[in-house]
Amino acid sequence: MTPTQRRIAHCMVRRAADAPFLSSVELAELAGVSQPSVTRFAVALGFDGYPALRRHLREVAPMDKPGDTGSYNEYQQAVQAEIDNLHRLAAALADPAPVVEAGRLFAASRPLPVLGLRAATAQAAGFSYFARKVHPDVRLLDEGGTMLTDRVDAAVRAGASALLCFALPRHPREVVDALEYARTAGLTVVTVADSAFAPVAHHTDLLLPAPVGTGLAFDTACAPMLLGRVLLEAMCDALPDAQARLEEFDAGAAARGLFVE
Repeated sequence: MTPTQRRIAHCMVRRAADAPFLSSVELAELAGVSQPSVTRFAVALGFDGYPALRRHLREVAPMDKPGDTGSYNEYQQAVQAEIDNLHRLAAALADPAPVVEAGRLFAASRPLPVLGLRAATAQAAGFSYFARKVHPDVRLLDEGGTMLTDRVDAAVRAGASALLCFALPRHPREVVDALEYARTAGLTVVTVADSAFAPVAHHTDLLLPAPVGTGLAFDTACAPMLLGRVLLEAMCDALPDAQARLEEFDAGAAARGLFVE
């Protein structure tokens, strides 16, 4: 795809619930392109024009345009958008094979580096916190700069075979560069990104999309967080001693009175 076509496709993915009902002018405005560009995009996909593409979307993903959200305030609309994102994630998980494969890759990688910069730092840190309870060596990469490639090198020297990346908008250039470097170093890159058309897609071996909400001043990332937990479950399934490690942790936590009941 051309950069303009990628922009239109990205917009349609992020506005999947609305896309079957948008006019070409509305879609062009949302994507920040011209109306003729939307028409050329539809033709490039093999349709006679944009109306044919819109009819196709309505046929393959029939849905009713929400009619009871007009009275929602902006906060309710943001919550509803996240609910829609979770529905799309659930639909994507109907084929569990990519997640199962990712879990297998994570279980086999010793150590397992987990990358997340800026907006994605919280997602990477959350995954790493829980992963350490079952995986013997998880390394959080949450700082950019010249040390980032050094830490990737250290993980490779220690035996890492895969890297998990959380990549959310706005996508830092450092993340793109780090993934390119990681693949050059021999790592298999698995990325959780907001879209299959994210800038990191070209530098990823296995991309797992999870849409973000854009209705508030700052993006919301419930779907990427939940996908991270799903990946943890898949990794636990692939680790033969995961349950034993969890039981060992629980016993130690109880002995130390770590948690308040």
